[in-house]
Amino acid sequence: MDVRVRVLTFNTLFRGRSRARLSVLAQLIEESDYDVVCLQEVISPRNLAHLRHAAKSYPHIAHAPTFPVVRGGLVTLSRRPITRRHFRPFTPTRPARLEWLLRKGALFTRVQLPGGFLTVVNTHLSANMDMDWTPSNVYTRAEESELGELAALIGRVDPAEPKVVMGDFNVPRAHDLFREFASSTGLRDALDGDTEPTFRPEYAELEPIDQILVTPNLETTTRVVFKDDARLAGGDVVPLSDHYAIEATLTWAASGPVAG
Repeated sequence: MDVRVRVLTFNTLFRGRSRARLSVLAQLIEESDYDVVCLQEVISPRNLAHLRHAAKSYPHIAHAPTFPVVRGGLVTLSRRPITRRHFRPFTPTRPARLEWLLRKGALFTRVQLPGGFLTVVNTHLSANMDMDWTPSNVYTRAEESELGELAALIGRVDPAEPKVVMGDFNVPRAHDLFREFASSTGLRDALDGDTEPTFRPEYAELEPIDQILVTPNLETTTRVVFKDDARLAGGDVVPLSDHYAIEATLTWAASGPVAG
C-alpha cells in the first residue's frame, strides 16, 4: 500500500491586516485536502488563537512558546495526529537585526499516518536584507550558518524515516548555498528546475525562495498556489501575502502497519 500525503507551505506575512487575511487562508485550507500545512510569520499569539479557531478541521497543531510572540513565527497544522514536536532556534549571527527578537529556527513534527510516520520540518531563515547572495555578504553568511545548523538537526532524525522540509528559506533555489544544503542532508529538491517565483513580483523581483525538500524515496508533484488576491470580510481585495504558497503531493511505499 502506498502512503499519500498532501502538504502546503506558506509565508503568511505578519504586516497589514494579517488577521483578516488569516481568516481567508483558514477558509481556503478548510476547503482543501491538505493533510499538513506549514505556516511562517504567524507571529502574534492573538493571530495564532484566531487561526486555531477558524481552521477547525486541523485539530493537531505544533508551535513554539507564544510569549511575547510565537517563537520563529512557525505554526504547523495537521489533520493527522502529531506524536512529537519540538522547536530549535538558530544561533543569532551578525548583523544585529530585529529578527533576533523572533528567534527564527525550525519546527520539527512527527505525523502519524496509516502506513507509518512522516517527519515534517517547518522553517524560516533570516531575510537577506541586501538581496545580495554573494558569499561575502553578511546576510548570506548568516543564512549559511543557519543552513548548517538546520542540516545538523535534520541529520539527527532517523535516516530511514520519510521526511519533508519546507518553508521560506530566503535563499534562491538555484543558488549554490541551497544546493549544497540539499546535498549535505541527502534530501531531494522537490521543485528542482522550477523557476516560477514564490514571492509576489509587485513586492520584489526574486528567484524562488520558498522551498520543499524530501527524502529521495518520496515521489512528489508540486504546484505554486494562492496567487489570486483575497477578498476580505469588509469587501476589500488585497494580496493574501507577499509570498505565494507551494503545495505538494507526497507518495511512498508504506513500511507496514502502525503499532498501537
